[in-house]
Formats: sequence, structure tokens, C-alpha cells
Amino acid sequence: MNSKELALSAAGVLSQKKGIDVVILDIAEKSSFADYLVLASGNSVRQVGSLAEDVADALAARGAAPSHIEGKPESGWMLLDCGDVIVNVFTKEQRDLYRIEQIWGDGNRIEVQEV
Repeated sequence: MNSKELALSAAGVLSQKKGIDVVILDIAEKSSFADYLVLASGNSVRQVGSLAEDVADALAARGAAPSHIEGKPESGWMLLDCGDVIVNVFTKEQRDLYRIEQIWGDGNRIEVQEV
């Protein structure tokens, strides 16, 4: 699975599991650490944990398990390091606070199909 397919797969899981405002940013030309950022919000810390777990499980089933997971649901932000794809799952408050979409706003957005 290439980086774009991995990002689309993660975003699809997030969308299917009722993640809010799922976004993929192509940052390959702007960053040395990743090609894609996948962002989503959950309605609660419990949903943040569930969404992160669902993505990790789905990617592992496809042979692309995250190499590292940062954060705890209670923090309101979990990060899954999938090599060239970084998946971020936030509460709305944490997403508004860190404003990653604005920081990486010059990256190209990739449409996420609703499932």
C-alpha cells in the first residue's frame, strides 16, 4: 500500500466510524517527515480513543500497523505514526487549539469520500 492509499484508508475508517470533519493534507512537498496528514475530530475523549483504535486495527489488518501511537484519549489528541502518513484524532477543543490545518494550510487537500 503506498502513502496515498494508506492516507485514504485511514480517512475512510475515520469517516465510516463517524469521525467529524475528516481531512487529508498532502504535505509531501512541504515536509521531510511525512507525505500526508490525516485529521479528524471526535465528540468526546472516549470517541477519540475509539477512532484511533479503529484506525490502528484496520491498518494492522492490511499489514500497515502504526509504528507508534502517541497520546491518550483523556488528553484530547492521539497521533498514529504510520511512516509517511500521520493520523491525528482530536477533540474539537484540541483541534481548535492546535490549528494544524492552518499551520499546514499550504498543503493540498484531498477529498475524503463519505462512507
